[in-house]
Amino acid sequence: MNDKSQPIADVCGSPGAIGVGRRSFLVSALATGFALAVRPTWSSTIVTDPTGLTTGEIRIPTDAGEIPGYRAMPSEGRAFPAVLVVQEIFGVHEHIKDVCRRLAKSGYLAVAPELYARQGDVSRLSEIDEIRKIVANVSDAQVMTDLDATVEWIKASGDGNVKKLGVTGFCWGGRIVWLYAAHSVQVKAGVAWYGRLVGKATELQPAHPLDMAANLKVPVLGLYGGSDQGIPLETVEQMKQALRAADSASTIIVYPDTPHAFYADYRASYRKEAAEDGWSRLLAWFKEHGVA
Repeated sequence: MNDKSQPIADVCGSPGAIGVGRRSFLVSALATGFALAVRPTWSSTIVTDPTGLTTGEIRIPTDAGEIPGYRAMPSEGRAFPAVLVVQEIFGVHEHIKDVCRRLAKSGYLAVAPELYARQGDVSRLSEIDEIRKIVANVSDAQVMTDLDATVEWIKASGDGNVKKLGVTGFCWGGRIVWLYAAHSVQVKAGVAWYGRLVGKATELQPAHPLDMAANLKVPVLGLYGGSDQGIPLETVEQMKQALRAADSASTIIVYPDTPHAFYADYRASYRKEAAEDGWSRLLAWFKEHGVA
C-alpha cells in the first residue's frame, strides 16, 4: 500500500485561501466509512465494539448555522468527563469516530465536530491537492469558535461535565490542540498527536504553536515521531525549549524511528507499540489534570 502519511504531513496547518463564503455550508452530514484519500490497510485497523455505548451523529449550533459532529459516550449515566476530538486533515471519518468510541469505553463523552463544514467535504476526495484547496480556507478563528460551540453543546446536553474537559487531535488537529490550549478558558488539558509546530503567519493562520508556547492556559502533552518527514525534529526541539523558557507544565514525548501518523491504525504508518504507549499516556495525562 502506498503510505500517504508523509506528504499529508506537509499540509497540516498549511496557509492559503480560495474564496469560499463564511456562511456557505457545504457539509450537512458526516462521512460514512474511511476517507477516500487513505484507504484502510484492514490488517491493523481497530474497530471498537459500540456495545454499552450511545453513539451517532449530532448537530452543533454555531454563530453561522449548524455543523455536524460525532458523539460517543457510555449508555448508562450522565455528566461524564468530556473530550473534544479534533480531526485529521481528512475530516471526521471512521477512524476519528472510532477514537471517540475508544474514549467512551474509558468513561468519557467524546465529541468530534466537523470543522471543515463551511468549506467542503474532504472525505470524498482522493487527491491531496484537492484536499489542500478546502483545508486552506479553514481559519484558526473559525476553528476556535466552533470548538467553543461544541463545548456549549456538551454543556446544554447535560451528558458531559465541561468542568472536566480535555481536547485531543491528530495531525492537522494536533496543531489545533496547542492553539486551543492557548485560547480556551474551560479546557483543562490537551494531548496533541504529531501536530505541526511552526509555519508562516497568514491572515487565516496568524500564529502557530511555537508562537503560543508562553500563552498556554493549560498543560499539553505532545506526542511526536522521531522520523516524521513533515515535522522536523529541530522544530520539536524549538518547541521544547520554548516550553521550558515559559516554565510550562506541558511536555513532549518523541518516539524514535517513528513516522508521522503512527496512531492511525488504518494506515501503513501505524506503529502499534508507540500508538498503545501514547494512548496510555493520554489517559494518564487527562486523569492527572482533572479530565476524569
